[in-house]
Amino acid sequence: MSRRSASCIGSVRPLLREAPNKVVCNIVGGVISPLLANIFLHYVLDEWFEKDVRPRLKGEAFLIRYADDFVIGAARADDAQRIMAVLPKRMSKYGLTVHPEKTRLVRFQPPQAQSSDTEGREPPEPTTFDFLGFTHYWGRSLRGAWVVKRKTARSRLKRALAALSEWCRKNLHLPIKEQHQKLTEKLRGHFGYYGIIGNYFSLLEFREEVRWIWRRWLSRRHRDGEVTWAEFARLEQRYSLPRARVVHGLRSSVAKS
Repeated sequence: MSRRSASCIGSVRPLLREAPNKVVCNIVGGVISPLLANIFLHYVLDEWFEKDVRPRLKGEAFLIRYADDFVIGAARADDAQRIMAVLPKRMSKYGLTVHPEKTRLVRFQPPQAQSSDTEGREPPEPTTFDFLGFTHYWGRSLRGAWVVKRKTARSRLKRALAALSEWCRKNLHLPIKEQHQKLTEKLRGHFGYYGIIGNYFSLLEFREEVRWIWRRWLSRRHRDGEVTWAEFARLEQRYSLPRARVVHGLRSSVAKS
């Protein structure tokens, strides 16, 4: 795929579709719902893209989909615009609609390519996009080349921290040991998904924020008021939270990736 590319990022949501002599069962949030969506979109989107769309494009293109979220990459901007124009029509044919806020065209290319297109003007900020909880952006490799990198999306990070803070609030009465056990599970689950190469600093930020949140809520039940950092450090000697850890990649690491 050429570096000079445009991407179409989208999400599909169901509409209640009326059809003569047919009963349409719309399951949202059920256990079987992702499975049905996968089967349905395989025909509506995946096969359509491979058989009808790609052969008509002037340049290279690809489709990546997980459940009802997907990214379409095109080497040429005019191809991306053509796909963007026909995509809503394809979805509406089957009682679906593309999400108006999540579906957009993104000019995703390394900064040096963007600079060459500005013709003397000040180059714009490199474009990013979010997909499956990660922000995709251009960065330098260890050898200095431009590569696509991924980090935890800010919206997902804030959501996870808010949920964790709410859990601490509701379970403030639990013994420290039980709180520590549950927080450990939550951290390991977070690292299990977001622990990819290049995302170490986001993992570290999440762990440090969890420490702040836990100490703050423990202070609410402390008889002398705030739990000082010195007191919290002594507590951590016995109830230490898991360290930030990259678990997906060539090898696992607790060191900076």
